[in-house]
Amino acid sequence: MRKLKNSELDRLSVDDFKEAAKTPVIIVLDNIRSLNNIGSVFRTSDAFLVEKIYLCGITATPPHKDIHKTALGSTDTVAWEYIENTMGLVEKLKAENVKICAIEQAENATMLNDFTPETDVKYALVFGNEVKGVAQNVVSASDIVIEIPQFGTKHSLNISVSCGVVVWDVFSKLLANK
Repeated sequence: MRKLKNSELDRLSVDDFKEAAKTPVIIVLDNIRSLNNIGSVFRTSDAFLVEKIYLCGITATPPHKDIHKTALGSTDTVAWEYIENTMGLVEKLKAENVKICAIEQAENATMLNDFTPETDVKYALVFGNEVKGVAQNVVSASDIVIEIPQFGTKHSLNISVSCGVVVWDVFSKLLANK
């Protein structure tokens, strides 16, 4: 087996990406501290044609060298917007019939492996602060709380890892249901 060169990967151009049909997924970053995490979320969002990223609260915005370091140009492809108040955004998205999914450990959470996304629904996946998680008022306002099953000694995954796991899972399930 031979590794493929970047030129053999047949990736979309920036213009083609912007015109491509998007996955009905929006990412909401609720007070993310790490610029590397933010950049990684952009890169994951590019890989799976995420519709948009909302950067909320203390979450930094491009352009920034530390975001760019992990985003590798995906801040130029994925649509994004800064909104100061996460709860206000959640209320706006709910009014637009977007299903709000907090990615969090909570009572009565649905395990990610048991979550089946509907093909005619747009989802907003809310990822929270590295220490405090998704704000409680946002969790309470969510339509569903999704938890990533974990079996080791640690209590959580890094935000960028959580985003990669959840977005891939939702993307693959939506693709399978087409």
